[in-house]
Amino acid sequence: MEYTEFITHVQSLTQSNSREEAELATHATLATIKELIPNDEVQKLAEQLPEVLGQYLRERETEANQSFHLQEFIERASKKENIDPTIGAIHVRAVFAVIQNAITPENFLKLHTFFSHDYEELFAI
Repeated sequence: MEYTEFITHVQSLTQSNSREEAELATHATLATIKELIPNDEVQKLAEQLPEVLGQYLRERETEANQSFHLQEFIERASKKENIDPTIGAIHVRAVFAVIQNAITPENFLKLHTFFSHDYEELFAI
């Protein structure tokens, strides 16, 4: 999947009129994912996403060492976007849906293993 296609899908799922909003939603969600999953898994995810997003994922200063529930994930991503968490939840769900279509099913299931059970709705297949 190409970068433009990825962002267009996010924009469509979030029902946004702005490409910039879809890009910000994508970056905020990916930045929050980087806080949760180990570096080797971030690298595997980066390899399957469009190059621009892969590069963004690879830019990591420290190893992930945090664990937090879905609501906190949404709050963190929303804060990065400077939006209300209600809208942020829509953005996070949209980005996860597009990631699911952008990477192999096996890697999506592997990614799922790094998230606690309360993230199930983001991994519905």
